[in-house]
Amino acid sequence: MIKAVDLTHYYDDNPSGEKEYSLEGVNLTIREGEFVVVLGHNGSGKSTFAKHMNALLLPTGGKIYIDTIDASLPENTWEVRKRAGMVFQNPDNQMVATVVEEDVAFGPENLGVDPDDIRRRVDKSLKEVNMYEFRKHAPHLLSGGQKQRVAIAGIIAMRPKIIILDEPTAMLDPSGRQEVMKTIRQLNEEYGITIVHITHFMEEAVQGDRIVVMEEGKVIIDDTPKNVFKQVDLLHSIGLDVPQVTELAHELRLEGIKLPEGILNIEEMVEELCRLK
Repeated sequence: MIKAVDLTHYYDDNPSGEKEYSLEGVNLTIREGEFVVVLGHNGSGKSTFAKHMNALLLPTGGKIYIDTIDASLPENTWEVRKRAGMVFQNPDNQMVATVVEEDVAFGPENLGVDPDDIRRRVDKSLKEVNMYEFRKHAPHLLSGGQKQRVAIAGIIAMRPKIIILDEPTAMLDPSGRQEVMKTIRQLNEEYGITIVHITHFMEEAVQGDRIVVMEEGKVIIDDTPKNVFKQVDLLHSIGLDVPQVTELAHELRLEGIKLPEGILNIEEMVEELCRLK
């Protein structure tokens, strides 16, 4: 569904005259139906990469293909956006209407969808994110998690094959983050939508099929959550955390307790501690 080939992006407005690379030779393939998490500290290139998947930015070198369409060509922008929808960090910045159902209808209207079909899409999308009962509400009266679910419904109504989420839970409380992650997992597992989820919450990262770690505009790790979080020292060296339970297991191993690497959740930790007992 997504294929980056030597993808490069730089800004040439640096006062020194030097090219400032935000992506440098990224090669990555994401298959249909995958749930891929992208990690990296601020400035690593992950948000720039996300914007290329939705044609918000065009490459200055290399190529990126979305569902076999060359997203580096300006004339393909709208075809790319029909296939890849994007959800941003701040839900308030994504609301364009004063009523929830009108906000969800905005995307399909801009795609020229038939009005009767828009009605069906809006109702179905709101039901899929469990927000149908709020369809007549004003968005500003909703909680942060509810707003973000409405934003996701607006993307679903456009019938994309891919949803790219750029730190969608960063401004939410723990309850809101849980709501949004449950919705994301449901869209992936039940409807087969390809998910690219950018986050700095490691407990969210373990829910992906794969984790891609970026550093200085390059992909430095691409593996399963268990194999990625085995590399505690490497992740710390580039300014990233690991899940708390993984950190605890790592520290216990340093103290001589024989725990396996890559423990990702409390259940695994309890099981291994009971096995030692």
